[in-house]
Amino acid sequence: MTGTMRVTRKMLELFQQQQQGVIVNMASITGLTGGRGGLAYTASKHAVVGMTKNIAAHYADQHIRANAIAPSQVPTAITQSGKTPDTYGMKAATKGLNLMPQAGTSEEIAHIALFLGSEHASFLNGAVIPADGGWSAY
Repeated sequence: MTGTMRVTRKMLELFQQQQQGVIVNMASITGLTGGRGGLAYTASKHAVVGMTKNIAAHYADQHIRANAIAPSQVPTAITQSGKTPDTYGMKAATKGLNLMPQAGTSEEIAHIALFLGSEHASFLNGAVIPADGGWSAY
């Protein structure tokens, strides 16, 4: 959360000078649902969602947009190399995972980011896009 906030503040200075800009934050489905991650992780991702919406509200009149992506399970180098998670926490966080048709890919998330950064998404501001194969719908 702190890194996202610090980078955003620096980018906002640049975007204000340019009088335009697009911020695409990486949140998590846990930032929308609450129960899909550990306590600290969940709190930090809720903070990213809140920052995204705050920036959208405060800077729209300066032609600065902010949106976020909220992915669920996406195998990455970080997720594959993590420590052994707490058994209770992992059991709680993965409830209903069997309902998810498949894990996402880094490429699928990248396509969403490219869309959000493009002019095709010019009317999206303050949106948090769940990228979870429908998992949060269950």
